Amino acid sequence: MKPFLDPRPAGRWSWAKPDLDTILARAAVASIVLLGVLGFVVALIQGQFILAPVTLAVVVGLMLGPVATRLERRGLRAWLSAAIVVLLFIVLVCAVLLALIGPLTYWAGELPRIWERLQFQLAQLREPINTLKELQSELRSVTGGSQVTVQVDEGAGVEDVAVMAPALVAQLLLFMASLFFFIATRHDIRLGILRFCLDRRLRWRVAHIFRDVEALVSRYLLSIAVINAGLGVAVTLALWAVGVPSPALWGAFAALLNFVIYIGPTVMVALLFGVGLSTFDTLGGSFVPPLAYLSVNLVEAQFVTPMVLGRTLTLNPFLVLLALAFWIWVWGPIGGFVAIPALLIVYAIVSNIFPAVRQARGD
Repeated sequence: MKPFLDPRPAGRWSWAKPDLDTILARAAVASIVLLGVLGFVVALIQGQFILAPVTLAVVVGLMLGPVATRLERRGLRAWLSAAIVVLLFIVLVCAVLLALIGPLTYWAGELPRIWERLQFQLAQLREPINTLKELQSELRSVTGGSQVTVQVDEGAGVEDVAVMAPALVAQLLLFMASLFFFIATRHDIRLGILRFCLDRRLRWRVAHIFRDVEALVSRYLLSIAVINAGLGVAVTLALWAVGVPSPALWGAFAALLNFVIYIGPTVMVALLFGVGLSTFDTLGGSFVPPLAYLSVNLVEAQFVTPMVLGRTLTLNPFLVLLALAFWIWVWGPIGGFVAIPALLIVYAIVSNIFPAVRQARGD
């Protein structure tokens, strides 16, 4: 759309109004883009069984890629370095699970007693709860609503477990296989994509995208893993100091849930509030564990993480919230883990396609 000199108001510039064909062409392009986005979202939801573990394997592979690269520099072949990295990853995960089995078994056996103590503690809130029930009854009588009866099928839980177990095993095997082959063939994948780029400038941009994606994702995940491990230790010591049983268990949960920013700490506060209700005799004492956790989390979120990650990995909080909401809606807990790496990948692509984004951030 170019400016033209309007002869009626002499010396003034005006903008030409788009004609009907231009408007229809732009509407057609916008419709195609919208349909493409909707198709992409539907494909993510419908292909969750395969796409979720494969995407998770790619994200973890990007995190472990620098470790495999160091092994390859020592003369190991790509498949051997990938096997060593995957084996170390499996050993680490199994060690964490074995360390959590004991405390989890203890708390599972304590659930009936905990429930009794929770009922005793929540009895202090009986008066406001009764008030709410009376208000609900009055509203129901005014609106003519009826009570809702919920029926629970006792056999539904066993059937769900029987159906979900093979699916979970299949997804776990798919994840491990994808992780191994991605780490072993990551260089071949990069070279294969670069061969399709016939233009030299395009090849240069794609090569920089690969470099930035691996650097951003690996740096973010490795840094966050170290920070979360330190957070888990600090939370363990803080909960031990206030007398919470099995502090190492809740420290491990704090470290794992902290990978899902915003949502993970919120879930952790709710868990520790329940632990406080079952541990301390007063309702005020039940706030001690979540407050101890929040004090440690505040130091980590406001000082440690910004100092370690720096300005280059500072993302817009609104974009982070949107990414978390979208990926958790699509893939659940796995989506919460891959949300920030996916946002970093999009940022690497956009910053290389539009260099002004990189210059504006001072990268």
